[in-house]
Amino acid sequence: MAKRDEQKEQRRKLILKSALDLFIRKGYGETKIADIAKAADMSMGLLFHYFDSKEKLYEELIRIGCEKLKMDFAFSNNAPLEVFRAAAEDIFNMVSTNPLSAKMFVLMENAQHLDSLPTDLKEMLSEADRLIKKSIPIIEKGQMLGEIKAGNAEALSVAFWCSIQGIAQFIALYPETPCPNADWVVSILENKEQ
Repeated sequence: MAKRDEQKEQRRKLILKSALDLFIRKGYGETKIADIAKAADMSMGLLFHYFDSKEKLYEELIRIGCEKLKMDFAFSNNAPLEVFRAAAEDIFNMVSTNPLSAKMFVLMENAQHLDSLPTDLKEMLSEADRLIKKSIPIIEKGQMLGEIKAGNAEALSVAFWCSIQGIAQFIALYPETPCPNADWVVSILENKEQ
């Protein structure tokens, strides 16, 4: 990559990081484009060279977050608990090694409550609901095998994924917090009576 292209990409990342920090701390409505430019240590003109508006910048952050939400359960041939353990380990590793990823969880949660988002972004955000739904057959398989506790599979899925969401959000707000062991969250699902 040419030095100029590399500099442009670094500036773009700095804008995204600065905007994410402000959206998390101040909220979307209270964050002004001038705040983002100041946090990124650049002029508003230069910022507008990268993003046409605060809305476009916010939408780009949501798109990035939605890409991260797309979990592939192609490895669902594994033991069901191992599928959930691997997912929790991946997310906790990402959150503990990249502080921005924890902040993405906060942004994505907040974005789900905005009425003004374009339809395509609302559709992307519904991936979180699909993740819960995609987990149900894996939980049911684990229940049949006796490794996942009895109970409503959808409720168990909600408990698992919302625990991960809550942990990531807490770490975003308190970055010095140690990341829990993935097994602690997996134990929500685990049948301990076998």
